Amino acid sequence: MDNSARIATIERHTMETRIVLQLELDGTGCAELSTGVPFFEHMLSQVARHGLMDIHLKARGDVEIDAHHLVEDVGIVFGQAFHQVLGNKAGLRRYAHAYVPLDEALSRVVIDCSGRPGLYYNVSWPRARIGEFDVDLMREFFQGFVNHAMVTLHIDNLRGQNAHHMAETLFKAFGRAIHDATRIVLPLSAIPSTKGLL
Repeated sequence: MDNSARIATIERHTMETRIVLQLELDGTGCAELSTGVPFFEHMLSQVARHGLMDIHLKARGDVEIDAHHLVEDVGIVFGQAFHQVLGNKAGLRRYAHAYVPLDEALSRVVIDCSGRPGLYYNVSWPRARIGEFDVDLMREFFQGFVNHAMVTLHIDNLRGQNAHHMAETLFKAFGRAIHDATRIVLPLSAIPSTKGLL
């Protein structure tokens, strides 16, 4: 990991998936993605663009079964990279939220870089699939991220009828909340906690 540039590269190889992910937290919104799951790539590109981070991802998995293992494992690797780039969290804003609309859909994401994994996910999908993509896998991605990023994450879809619109608002708001929470706003000697440790 490059602490000054907040860049991390993580590899994960299992019997089900092979993943290499590089995350540059202070990027320009560039996403170079190869997963074999086009809708998932579309969502990850929203995270990169609206979170102003660069994500370079090559992932292969047993998608002939379904995309579950690949999507979950990408969440795990993304969380590991995120945890690495934050280091001891000195100077970090720590908390942030974002509301994002897309036509009739509106979602809110709130994040706390707390050191405690917790996902609170409130989304009622109007259908089970967006194209070939199973909407249940979105929760699996966020759960994998939270468990390894060591953050508390509240995800709420406040309204929506079009599942594609709803999904985009979730991922865009996720990117925006990450960006805002990870800005350095305090002296680098300051840990944003009365405990002195996160």
